[in-house]
Amino acid sequence: MAGKNSNPAIKKNLWRKFLKWFIIVLALLLVIAFILVRTIARRGLPDYNATIGIKGLTAEVRVIRDEYGTPHIFAENEADLYRATGYVMAQDRIWQMDLLRRVTLGRLSEIFGDSYVETDLLMRSLRHTEKSKQILQNSPAELVAAVEAFSDGVNQYIAANKNSLPFEFLLLGYKPDAWEPCHSVNLIGFMAWDLKAGWNELLLENIKPLIDSARYSELLPHVERYKSTVFDSKANPLMVHNRILELEKLEKLGLDILCGSNNWAVSGNKSFTGMPLVANDMHLSFSVPGIWMQMHQVVKGKLNVSGLALPGQPLIVVGHNDSIAWGMTNTYVDNLDYYQETINPENINQYWFKGEWHDFVLHNETIKSKSGQVFEKTFRTNHRGPVVSEFKDIHDKVLTIHWVGEEPGNELLSIYKANRATNWNGFTEAFRNFRSVSQNIVYGDINGNIGLRACAGVPVRKRDAIYRILPGDTDEFDWKGMVPYDELPFEFNPRRGYVSSANNRTIDSTYPYHIGVWYDIPYRIDRIRELLEAKAKLSVEDFKDIQNDYTSKYAQTIIDKCFVLLDSTAMSPKEKKVYRLMADWDGSMDKNLVQPSVLEEFIATFTESIFKDELGEEIYPTFRSNKISRFALYNVLENPASPWVDNVTTTETENFALLVGQAYASAIANLTDKFSPKLKKWKWGNIHQITFSHPLSQKKILGILFKLNRGPFAVSGSFHTVSPYGYAAGQPSKVEHGASHRHIFTLHNWDSTLSIIPTGNSGAIKSRFYLDQSEQFVNGEYHYEFFSQSAIEQNARFTMKLEPVN
Repeated sequence: MAGKNSNPAIKKNLWRKFLKWFIIVLALLLVIAFILVRTIARRGLPDYNATIGIKGLTAEVRVIRDEYGTPHIFAENEADLYRATGYVMAQDRIWQMDLLRRVTLGRLSEIFGDSYVETDLLMRSLRHTEKSKQILQNSPAELVAAVEAFSDGVNQYIAANKNSLPFEFLLLGYKPDAWEPCHSVNLIGFMAWDLKAGWNELLLENIKPLIDSARYSELLPHVERYKSTVFDSKANPLMVHNRILELEKLEKLGLDILCGSNNWAVSGNKSFTGMPLVANDMHLSFSVPGIWMQMHQVVKGKLNVSGLALPGQPLIVVGHNDSIAWGMTNTYVDNLDYYQETINPENINQYWFKGEWHDFVLHNETIKSKSGQVFEKTFRTNHRGPVVSEFKDIHDKVLTIHWVGEEPGNELLSIYKANRATNWNGFTEAFRNFRSVSQNIVYGDINGNIGLRACAGVPVRKRDAIYRILPGDTDEFDWKGMVPYDELPFEFNPRRGYVSSANNRTIDSTYPYHIGVWYDIPYRIDRIRELLEAKAKLSVEDFKDIQNDYTSKYAQTIIDKCFVLLDSTAMSPKEKKVYRLMADWDGSMDKNLVQPSVLEEFIATFTESIFKDELGEEIYPTFRSNKISRFALYNVLENPASPWVDNVTTTETENFALLVGQAYASAIANLTDKFSPKLKKWKWGNIHQITFSHPLSQKKILGILFKLNRGPFAVSGSFHTVSPYGYAAGQPSKVEHGASHRHIFTLHNWDSTLSIIPTGNSGAIKSRFYLDQSEQFVNGEYHYEFFSQSAIEQNARFTMKLEPVN
């Protein structure tokens, strides 16, 4: 009996021992896993106080970092400066640099697999490296030397850290190749390639057979309705007259012929500082690491420049030196055309041009995917550019493109010169070679001058039909050159005391050359100018308020043109309650308000009620996600009698007011179904949010283990506010583009210049500078961008020394 009674006790004791050892082993495994994750996460983490030997240096270089990790690089000469820049940039951004390089080389599928093969093929068709090598061959020796020194610095970092590269390389199972000078130039070509804007004509081509000419016209930008232009054509009538004469000369010689931002500057007379203030925030897709790295470069007595550098190239793209400040916005030049080629039925490698068959230039590419598969492709290119139709699954026609990236230019040289410019003339001369990345560039200097200049490659060609694929069998629509740089619009010290641009229409129709049509509708620029003109003098605080302003002129337009038509007597109690809220609203897209949610849902339902019946289930989603839908809705708001208003699927004839009422009721019902019957749940910040996400966090377990992301953050604003937080159609919880930085340059005292980026200066995920600025950014805060050596040393947190070695 005793033996039988002992069995349960023995089993219980064994179970306890097992549980004890299980817990011990589990704890050990968790400790090991924690150590492993921590070790992997800390790979590539720089020692910002180290002393490092660098080959090729002629003297010691000091790198002082402040509390935001901004490197202030002090060198004795330019070669040492750019070699150090390459090393320092690689310390914090080497994986991002390699990723951007792979985009331009068409080598993403090598690390991400087969799903990126089509992207790689498209990028290879653009021949970035071939063009970059040509640019370097035609560049002055000092620029080539700078890029070569930079490349050497990057490669010395790779060689010294080949066994401790950042965790992305370990997880993806590869190491970076050596950096070449052409890779830095490639990045400029990539910035110039705007894939989304480029396909507008193709979408319109698909829509055109579905609708009549009156409806088609309403889809297109009617720029004559945009009264707010960047440049005032009346400022210099003689200049405009001379341009017209020059165009007539071209006709006599037989040569006649698709991202967002804000910038502005005020003169000293309009500034409380007594000197100019300059503001810039360039709008791009949010990414982690961010697209910009804050940096300061100094060669005593020769160069002192601070601002934003693009990871992978050695210069300050936007910023200031000790004499001038500059910032950029997209000009939205119409600088890409599609041509339908006639192919020889007996030889697909020939096309018909000017009465005879011509051979395409063929080149073969081989892509080795991570999956082990090998993809081979033969590209066809003619005198205009590559065949691209197959990249959009177009198989019934052969389309080539000609875009500004095919034209000669040298943006890197422009930036190199701008870093050293000391006045308006030097600034103007610097950007003479700025063509493929077309920008309106704002200017201010320490002598009290302000200005704004269109620095762009504007094609000279015949434009009888802007919105169609052009015939390729003739040279009638081929480009005949570029508008001369000196004939591009500019303003210098205008009487109004300020200059400004926000991707709005460049200049009115008196300007003789066609620049573009796909400008942003002028909601942002109108609000900026309203705030600039609200006060006789403006302060730095005023500039901060403007950059972070989220009162929408678009919202005010919807209220004035739509909500005033609503009949409250026919509304449900909830609809009436919301109606009263909207009636008292000033258009503020505040995250704590309900009204912005109602506005955005109304716009979505109203747009659908107007256009979906004609476009159909297949095309409408593409239309809704394309910028064309914004122009179309704007045109209907301007023309309530538009033929689009009537629903072609019903026997009744609908009018504008009826559709407004239906869309409003649908918006209220949708918000109730999607979120809650309770209005307080509709606050914009509950719906409109941003998460700063690392690419590898698409694998959720990686995002959690390595804490790759920050957010979600509730944010105010929308794509149509000065402080922009845009999102894909129908997905306000996934804000994906907006200001890639905010800068306020204070020319009375450079040490008072303010800056912020959405992420942080380091891409090393365990760095204290990884996503350390994100919360400040969404809160509309700034930090100082110290410039004087005394301020830099006073605010130093780390000092690294780079020393010459044999």
